Amino acid sequence: MQVKDVMTKGVEVVRPDATLEEAAKKMKSLDIGPLPVCDGEKLVGILTDRDITVRATAEGRDPKQTKVQEVMSKELIYCVEDQDVEEAAKLMQSKQIRRVPILNRDKRLVGILSLGDLPWHDGWPNAW
Repeated sequence: MQVKDVMTKGVEVVRPDATLEEAAKKMKSLDIGPLPVCDGEKLVGILTDRDITVRATAEGRDPKQTKVQEVMSKELIYCVEDQDVEEAAKLMQSKQIRRVPILNRDKRLVGILSLGDLPWHDGWPNAW
């Protein structure tokens, strides 16, 4: 089974030059924690509610002035849509992440895979 068979499509994103306030409002309205950060069609990072809290609020940054690109997680961990689901699950486990952006072979964001999307049956994957 490939990632594209179980991933969530139509992912909401935020621009790197958006303010943290804009991003936080989007997170609240969508009831989500992570937002992929895209510059056009290119994935440049991930912004999480933790990034906002730990990297911005704890440092006293103004959410109306601080840009997403200043506090987003820039380490790009992703999978590709035709990758095997078990391989993607192992990556998520090894990196201890609950969601991973999914790119196509042209490096364009096409979805997101979360733990809830994984086909849990008969104890699969065994490593979990």
